[in-house]
Amino acid sequence: MDPVTALRRIAFLLERTQAPTYRVKAFRTAAAIVAEMADGEVEKRVAAGSLESVRGIGPKTAQVVREALDGRLPDYLRRLEEEGAGGPLAEGGERLRAELRGDCHLHSDWSDGGSPIEEMGLTAAELGHEWAVLTDHSPRLTVANGLSPERLREQLAVVAEANKRWAPFRLLTGIECDILDDGSLDQEDELLDVLDVVVVSVHSKLRMDADSMTRRMVAAVRNPYANILGHCTGRLVTGGRGRRPESAFDADEVFAACAESGTAVEINSRPERLDPPRRLLRRAVDAGVLFSLDTDAHAPGQLDWQVYGCARAEECGVPAERVVTTWTAKELLAWTRHGRTPARVSGSG
Repeated sequence: MDPVTALRRIAFLLERTQAPTYRVKAFRTAAAIVAEMADGEVEKRVAAGSLESVRGIGPKTAQVVREALDGRLPDYLRRLEEEGAGGPLAEGGERLRAELRGDCHLHSDWSDGGSPIEEMGLTAAELGHEWAVLTDHSPRLTVANGLSPERLREQLAVVAEANKRWAPFRLLTGIECDILDDGSLDQEDELLDVLDVVVVSVHSKLRMDADSMTRRMVAAVRNPYANILGHCTGRLVTGGRGRRPESAFDADEVFAACAESGTAVEINSRPERLDPPRRLLRRAVDAGVLFSLDTDAHAPGQLDWQVYGCARAEECGVPAERVVTTWTAKELLAWTRHGRTPARVSGSG
């Protein structure tokens, strides 16, 4: 194991188990610094005892580098593995997780994620995904550094360039688009039309009265550019972000609109969201909707959180063939662009 791989693996395991951000950042920063060093420089600094004089490399990260160069599994990484940081995160969900091919909802440091597009894409590929969708936030969500039309166009070029190097893995273009108060979407139609996947989510006025929220969500999922309804209740159940109750809306009406329009309901796997709750997830199954089982990852280690959603999906009887993240990229794009679902999906068009 080379030093960069060891440092990245440690950061991944720390993120996966929700370790403090400062600890994760130390290892990711060190990995980036070592990766940028010229050939032979790391070895020379280790031999000279000057590695820790490099800004961004501390005693713990330097020790990982030294042990990796010695051909050893670094002690820090060994402890994490032995303590179960790489083990199962949830009970159940393994069968569905094995069928997943991608993830339709992840963020980079272009909006409120913590890592570059490169790191997110490489990690998704390392986890065995065939594809993933980059869905940074839309302009109105300024607190999350939402992408203006100009910045989104720049991002499309960056993704296109990355895909030339990553084949056969493919990073699809997308956005997590705010649902505005009247149900319209927070981005230019011209741009929404060229994106591979559009996730639509409510991030503001979450305490809107039920009737107004229902109209707002129904209008959004019926928008021809909408592909996936993200974290539909907006709840927060645990974690450092505190707690937030579910938004009030007529779930049956919203799910019926999703089924009619072909918009998938997201099964959001973030531990503090786990949205929709089980009772609504079962009603969505009964409504006949499609599902998108996603991580909503804001860091590379969070890309492994899908099993949380898989466990809940299996518990609530979600049919695997109706989960768009089990489809190939070709099948996914036939659905988002032309409304065609695979033949194995009941009632496919």
